[in-house]
Amino acid sequence: MSFTASVIKTGAMPDFAPVIPEGCGVVSAPDGRLKILPGFCDVHVHFREPGFSYKETILMGSLAAARGGYTDVCTMPNLAPVPDSLEHLEREAELIRRDAKVRVHPYAALTIGEKGREPADIMGLAPYVVGFSDDGKGVQDAGMMREVMQLCREAGRVLAAHCEDESLLFSGYIHAGEYARAHGHRGIVSESEWKPIERDLKLAAETGVSYHVCHISCRESAELIRDAKKSGVDVTCETAPHYLILDDGCLMEDGRFKMNPPLRSRADREALIHAVCDGTVDMIATDHAPHSAEEKARGLEKSPFGVVGLETAFPLIYTHLVKTGVISMDRLIELMAVRPRERFKIPLSPADWSVWDLDAEYAIDPGEFLSKGRATPFEGMRVFGRCIMTVCGGRVAYPNGTNGGTI
Repeated sequence: MSFTASVIKTGAMPDFAPVIPEGCGVVSAPDGRLKILPGFCDVHVHFREPGFSYKETILMGSLAAARGGYTDVCTMPNLAPVPDSLEHLEREAELIRRDAKVRVHPYAALTIGEKGREPADIMGLAPYVVGFSDDGKGVQDAGMMREVMQLCREAGRVLAAHCEDESLLFSGYIHAGEYARAHGHRGIVSESEWKPIERDLKLAAETGVSYHVCHISCRESAELIRDAKKSGVDVTCETAPHYLILDDGCLMEDGRFKMNPPLRSRADREALIHAVCDGTVDMIATDHAPHSAEEKARGLEKSPFGVVGLETAFPLIYTHLVKTGVISMDRLIELMAVRPRERFKIPLSPADWSVWDLDAEYAIDPGEFLSKGRATPFEGMRVFGRCIMTVCGGRVAYPNGTNGGTI
């Protein structure tokens, strides 16, 4: 067996030493160009099964994850059926056991059918899921949110909130900023995101729940979370690569630029980068949300929300934040491998790692993706860092895809 890639040493993971599977070989790189990194963990992905396999499957989504260096991913519950009971969860769990090439940890829904009217079977589901979320929809009623927070606290599970006040959407579909005004589009105000966060942080302080905010996109959200942390609220948050690298000045009349929440202003993007640097943002998640090519070909107004991200997240963050000196490689590992696991109690094994050629430069080509989804706002962008191999649980998950998934 030949394996001469160097192990990256980080403050976040100082003792990480990968276990090399028997027979596993990697092209030698005497100049140290190849680096072994801990397996990444994405706490926010959509694999669309059961119910929407024409968009993505657990098989193809997990292969995409492995190609992106991920060994653990957490799947959101906006499925059919919604995993709001043990019976419904078992439909998803069976597919995970059969098809997953990395470890797939499902969320269960907070409310029945994600309708926000009555709690799901939180106590019954808790032993089998990584957390609870109605992702894709915000819980509109404060009383219902308080009730599910109390149940999640009793169950010892994280509540991951999609924060969106539907009364403030006004049928918008991109940020209510300069591009929307210039091109006659209906905009989504930032208040529709940060107002529910403001409400929930007060409820989290009252209930003591472990509260996690999904995909923050604006300055006010970061400020609220920063202040709540200082006051002792048990809160974490994530943002996504597109909110750190793009803003509404980058928009084009193309469905691959449409996601929820939308790309905000340059000032919002800069505020989120600051929040990454000062620790307000705990982790980077992709919100990998595939749709069919036909669906995403309908333009900004009529395309569904969602872009893919598992196969591009590390190269994008490495290129735009690490190589430019905004954050260190230690911080990147913390954001993508360490803090997600700490928050959601997902172990990292020395048998979970990936090999990267950090000097490889290329243009992002959706035609190479393993995901069934191809819609990315980063198409054609030049990046550094190509995944050579991912090992999950001591088995090669990429490029061979031989590992089995568990929940």
